[in-house]
Amino acid sequence: MGLRTEYNFENLVNESENLVITEMERQLALKKNQDNCRCEDCILDIAAFALNSLLPLYRVSLMGSVYAENAKRTPYAEDVRKAVAAAILKVKANPSHAP
Repeated sequence: MGLRTEYNFENLVNESENLVITEMERQLALKKNQDNCRCEDCILDIAAFALNSLLPLYRVSLMGSVYAENAKRTPYAEDVRKAVAAAILKVKANPSHAP
């Protein structure tokens, strides 16, 4: 008897992931980032680096999603912006894919 068979963990969501992916789309569309590699390895590395530098923002309910939506208008949004920008630079300088 494991927890995964006894409980539904599908409602456990890290809203930071959604915020980071949205911010990645915004920043990677900027002219200064047009030459960044868009291979799956680099995109996932950017997301992982950014997420690892942020506090998680988990929710399990509709009320939690409202709280997470409000995070877009708090200093946390600036943290996300900075984390994504730093991750883009880091991956650009050190891509993990084969040349």
